[in-house]
Amino acid sequence: MKWLARQRIRYALRHYRISRKVWAEVMRSTRVFKGLSAVERAHLREMTTLFLHRKTLTGVKGFNVSVEVSITIAAQACLPILKLGLDYYDGWSEVVIYPGAFRVARNTIDAAGVVSNQEQILSGESWSRGPVILSWSDISSEQDISRRGHNVVIHEFAHKLDMLNGRANGMPPLHTDMIRQQWTRSFSHAYEHLKQQLAHHHRPSINSYGASNEAEFFAVASGYFFTYPQALCRLSSPVYEQLKLFYRQDPANRL
Repeated sequence: MKWLARQRIRYALRHYRISRKVWAEVMRSTRVFKGLSAVERAHLREMTTLFLHRKTLTGVKGFNVSVEVSITIAAQACLPILKLGLDYYDGWSEVVIYPGAFRVARNTIDAAGVVSNQEQILSGESWSRGPVILSWSDISSEQDISRRGHNVVIHEFAHKLDMLNGRANGMPPLHTDMIRQQWTRSFSHAYEHLKQQLAHHHRPSINSYGASNEAEFFAVASGYFFTYPQALCRLSSPVYEQLKLFYRQDPANRL
């Protein structure tokens, strides 16, 4: 079976190769790839090729998923698993792309148990065992330097990693050389610190959305880890160290 899997990989890399010209443009124009070595970029190109071969990228509301769009999204999706492998994205098959932010209806229950229907405007969403949903306008706007720390692709794919344990709770499946108590202590302290910053009306170190719950904190922290690691280190260097162990990457040193 392993031999057959290797043959399929070789076939995909040979027949679905990404154009060098398009790849070079995506690497040049997308800030999150800054600092990657030539070897890392070559490996990321292979992973992106395989991702596009295994997953379906579907445009909705009239959005056309061009070659450049698909490669831009797939490459950002593969960056967090560059040292982990594509198997981390097994079990689902589709990325849905809206031209802009999209509306989602939600049933909510208040403290009194009253159910109400609320409409939210989202830039991304991840479903357990289901698709990742993204807004292209938000993805493209994140090249603005003022939006450092924001990366909707990495944010939503971090949720996918988080849900590998069955539900989104801020703790993806840790490697055997990681210590669960250290992860829990680091993330709990930083999460509470962020909530305290907001409670005292201090300017938060990272996006305040991370204070929503532990799952959102992990996803927001992952976005900062790859795009603005200095800000994450200012909030909590222990969280940065835990993410460095989990993702097996060191963006602060790379950048």
